[in-house]
Amino acid sequence: MHSSVLHIIQDNHFWLSPHRCIYWEEQKALIIADLHLGKSGHFRKSGIAVPQQLLMNDLHRLFHCIQYFKPEKLFIAGDMFHSTANKELDLFMRWRNDISHVQIHLIKGNHDILHNSFYTDAAIDISDLQLNHHPFYFVHDISGMKENMQAQSFYFSGHIHPGIAMYGGSRQSLRFPCFYFTENYAVLPAFSAFAGYYIVRPKKQDKIFALVKDSIMEMQ
Repeated sequence: MHSSVLHIIQDNHFWLSPHRCIYWEEQKALIIADLHLGKSGHFRKSGIAVPQQLLMNDLHRLFHCIQYFKPEKLFIAGDMFHSTANKELDLFMRWRNDISHVQIHLIKGNHDILHNSFYTDAAIDISDLQLNHHPFYFVHDISGMKENMQAQSFYFSGHIHPGIAMYGGSRQSLRFPCFYFTENYAVLPAFSAFAGYYIVRPKKQDKIFALVKDSIMEMQ
């Protein structure tokens, strides 16, 4: 299932998976961002025929990532849920029971507006702004943190759903989700397949890992 790529940060080993997650070896933790559970249900409620299978595919993929890496913890860098409660939360709760042995830690994003009692019932620990595992921090939106970042620390974030454009001849281009690494922070691709991309424009020293089908391509 996996052809992961090792990326070492401050002597810690992070395995980048083509399935839109990172496994942190030293902490036995899986890291994702922007799962947006319930999004397809909100579209259907608005009369847009989005199949529920999109949600099931995301949860199925996450379940298999957990089976493969066998993490003790799951860190979610924001937007685990898309908006207010809908019927898809019932599907999530049944899924949660299947991985009850995994601790879930959510750094709340702008879409995470469910009442705190839901997170309690789902055994999800929540942080409003950031989660600190020194020297690593987990936030949702890195843009609001750049002026207050701790020295000698590294941040993992989500929010922008980073993507990369590859250009060919005749003005043709392909777009793929990607992991975006700078010197002191990383932005994870949206875990949800039902999410668009924001095309990043990396600087020369940045690193981009494009997710192309079931493989990872290091672009620079």
